[in-house]
Amino acid sequence: MQMDTRYNYEMFDREMRSLWEQEKIYATEQAAGRKVFSIDTPPPTVSGTLHIGHVFSYTHADIIARYKRMQGYAIFYPMGYDDNGLATERYVEKKNNTKAHLMKRSEFIKLCSHEAEEAEVGFKALWQEMGLSVDWSTVYTTISSASQRVSQYSFIDLYNKGFAYRRAEPSLYCTSCQTAVAQAELDTAEVKSTFNDIEFKVESGETFIVATTRPELLPAVTAVLFHPSDERYAKYLGKRAIVPLFNHSVAMLSDDKVDPEKGTGIVMCATFGDMMDVSWFKKHQLPLRQAVGRDGKWTALTGPLEGLRVHEARKKVLELLQQEGLLIKQTPLAHNVATHERCKQEIEYLVLSQWFIKILDHKEEFLALADKIMWRPEFMKARYRDWVKNLHWDWCISRQRYFGIPFPVWHCQDCQQVVCADPKDLPIDPQEKPYPGGICPSCSSTNLLPDTDVMDTWNTSSLTPQINMKWPDSDGAFNLPMSMRPQAHDIIRTWAFYTIIKSYYHNQQIPWESIMISGHVLAGKEKISKSLGNEKMTPQGLLQTYSPDVVRYWTASGKLGSDTAFSENQLKIGQRLVTKLWNALRFCSDFIKQGKPVERPATGDALNQWILHTFADTVKTYQKSLDLYEYNDALDVVERFFWHNFCDNYLEMIKDRIMHPELYSAVELEATRYAVYEICFGLLQLYAPFIPYVTEKLYQLLFRDAEGTVSLHTTQLQELRFAHTYAESVTVIEKVIVVITQVRRVKSEQHVSLKTPLKKLLICSPDATIIELLEMQKAVLQGITQTQDIVFEVLHNAEFTVEVLDDGIWATVPVI
Repeated sequence: MQMDTRYNYEMFDREMRSLWEQEKIYATEQAAGRKVFSIDTPPPTVSGTLHIGHVFSYTHADIIARYKRMQGYAIFYPMGYDDNGLATERYVEKKNNTKAHLMKRSEFIKLCSHEAEEAEVGFKALWQEMGLSVDWSTVYTTISSASQRVSQYSFIDLYNKGFAYRRAEPSLYCTSCQTAVAQAELDTAEVKSTFNDIEFKVESGETFIVATTRPELLPAVTAVLFHPSDERYAKYLGKRAIVPLFNHSVAMLSDDKVDPEKGTGIVMCATFGDMMDVSWFKKHQLPLRQAVGRDGKWTALTGPLEGLRVHEARKKVLELLQQEGLLIKQTPLAHNVATHERCKQEIEYLVLSQWFIKILDHKEEFLALADKIMWRPEFMKARYRDWVKNLHWDWCISRQRYFGIPFPVWHCQDCQQVVCADPKDLPIDPQEKPYPGGICPSCSSTNLLPDTDVMDTWNTSSLTPQINMKWPDSDGAFNLPMSMRPQAHDIIRTWAFYTIIKSYYHNQQIPWESIMISGHVLAGKEKISKSLGNEKMTPQGLLQTYSPDVVRYWTASGKLGSDTAFSENQLKIGQRLVTKLWNALRFCSDFIKQGKPVERPATGDALNQWILHTFADTVKTYQKSLDLYEYNDALDVVERFFWHNFCDNYLEMIKDRIMHPELYSAVELEATRYAVYEICFGLLQLYAPFIPYVTEKLYQLLFRDAEGTVSLHTTQLQELRFAHTYAESVTVIEKVIVVITQVRRVKSEQHVSLKTPLKKLLICSPDATIIELLEMQKAVLQGITQTQDIVFEVLHNAEFTVEVLDDGIWATVPVI
C-alpha cells in the first residue's frame, strides 16, 4: 500500500486514538519484574476551561511518561480533578449568577457537583485530543467519596497525633470570599494610598502624631508603641493615650520592633492591620477590638463607620478627622498589600476558631526532606527552602464555605471535647448525620453540635499520593515515594510543600523521588491564566489551526523551569517537522518495507557506518537529557540529527542508491537498507514522546509487522540496539560533508539550482591521507554533487576557485 503524499492529521489522529483505546496501550501494567514509574499528576482545578498554560505543562509530564514507558517501566499515570473548594464555588456562582449563601446548602452543593462533572467531560476530551497517555481507568476527583474518606482519615490521624489543633486565632481573612485563607494563598499588589499624620492625645494632655495608612482602624486601636531607646517618647511609658474621634484610652508601650526612623517613630496597634499588629497583640496580651465583620462591613464597635466597607470607612474617617482638625498632614505613597490570590481583594484579619496544622515547630524537618528529593531544575529547591524559612503561620485548613469536605467532628457543648468520627464511618458529613455514637465519649452528653466549616481544598490536594495509592488500605499499584511530581513553579509553596508535610506526618516518607517544575506560558510579560483573563488563545482555538503534534512540539520548546513566551513561529516549525518526517520516511519506505534486517551487516561502507555512529551518539545524549527531565535539550539533539545529518546529508547521499539500486553492489545495498531501517525506526522512537500521533501512524504503516509490537509507544528504546562505533568512518564522511557544503555554496553563488550538474570537480588537500580516503567515496560524491568528473590532488596552497564554462560549472574545492 502506497503512503499518502501528506499526513492528514484530522483523519490519522482519530485512527491512532482509537488504536490506543482499543488496545489499552496506556493501561497501567504490573507485569512481574517490571518496575513501576508512578506520576503524581496535577489535578486541574475545576473553575472554568483549560488554557494553553495547562496544555504547556501537562504535555511536559506526558513527554516523560512516554519516555519512561519506552524504557520498559510499567507506567502509573493517573488523572485527577480538583473539584472541591473555593475555586469551584466561585466558578459556579459566576456561571449561574448566584451566591452560595442565597441558596440552600444542599442545593448549592448539588449545583456545584453537576457543574464540576460537566466541566470534567470537557477536560478529558481536551487531554485525549492532546494525546496524553493517561490511564483513564485511574481517574479520581477530590470531591468523590473515596477522596473524602482519605481526606477525613488524614485529618483524624493528624488530630490524634497532635499535628492538627483548633484555636481562636487572628486569621488571614478574605471578606469578598468570606472565608479564612492560608499564607500560601496570598499575593501582593501595589496600591496607591496616603500616609496620614493624625493627632493623638496623652491622658495628661500632651499631643503626639501617629502616621498610618489605615485610619479606618482607629476604632480598633488597642495600644500605641515606640522604641525603648527613643527619647522623644520615653516619658510616656506606662501612661495611656486617647484615640482620636473614638475617645477610648489605650496603653502606651515600648517595643524594640518599632522603627524610630519610620513615620513619626510612634505607631498604633490595631486588631488587626497587619502581621505586626498580631505579634504585638499576642506579646503584650492586648484586648481585642474587632472593627471588621465577616461580611467586610465595619461593626457596631466603630460608631459612625458602622456598615461601611474598607474604602468607604477610610474616606469617612478622614473626613471626620479633617472636620475636627486632627488630620495634620497627608503624604501620597504606593505600597504593597496582601491580597487573596483567588479574588485579588485585600486581606483583613479576623479572630475565628480555626483548624490548623502545625508547621512552625517542624520547619527544619521540612527543609531536610527537600534534600532527599531530586529537584528539576535544581535551583527550584531554593524557592522551596526560602518559602519554608520565611513562614510565620501554621497552616490554616478550615474554610467558611460550602462545597468542600466537612471536618468529621462534633463539638460537645458541655465538656468542650472534640469528638471525631470513627474511621469506619468515613466519609461523613456531620451537618447531615448526627454522631453515630449518640453521646460524648468523655461526659456522655448528648449536646453535640457538628463542625460547620469545610476543609481547604489544598488539604485534600496535598493527599494526591495517598489518594492514588488507595491509602490507608494501601492496595494500590505502588507505595511511597511516587516516582515523579510534575507541577508549575507558582505552587511550590502550596501543593509541593503541603504534600511533603502530609507524607512526612502520615507515612514518615518523602512523597516522590523527583519533582519536575514547569514554567508558565507568557502573554507579553504576564503568565497566561484564568485569573488574569488573558487566556483567550485557547487550546481549542489552536487545535482548529494546528495538529496536536504541532502544539506538543511547541510546548517542548520551553526550557524546564523557565517561563516561555507564546510563539506561533515555533508552531510553524513544528508543522514543518511533521511534514518533513512524513516525507523523509515515505522516501525511504521501499527500503523499509523489505523487512527488518536479520542482523548487522558483516561489512559496511563508511557512509552507513557514519550515520549509525552519529545516531548512536544522539541516542546517548537524548537519554541523558530525558533522564534529567530536560525535554528541550533532548528534542534539540534529535532535531539536529534529523534535519542536518539525516535529511540534509545522508538521504541526499543515498538518494542514488534508492532510485538506482541496480548501480550498486548487494553488500552496499544491504548495508544501506540496514542503516535506513534502524535509523528510521530509531527516529520514530526518539520523536514519539514529543509528537506521538505522526510517529505512531508511520510505525503502523512501515514497522509494526516487522517489529511485532502493537504500538510504537510500547516498543522498548534500547541503547544497545543502536550502539555503533565507527570513528574512522565519521572522520571520512565529515570531510565528504565539507566537500558537499562547498559545492552547494558554489552553486548558490552562481545562482543555479543545486541539481545543476558540474562539469568537473577538483578536490584538493595538503593531507594525502584525506585525499586517499575521499577518493574511496568518489561514487558518493559524484552522486550527490552531480559531477561528471572528479579529480583528487594533494595541493599545499590550494585556493577555492570557481569558473563558469560554456558547458557547465567547474570548481576547485580545498579540504583542510
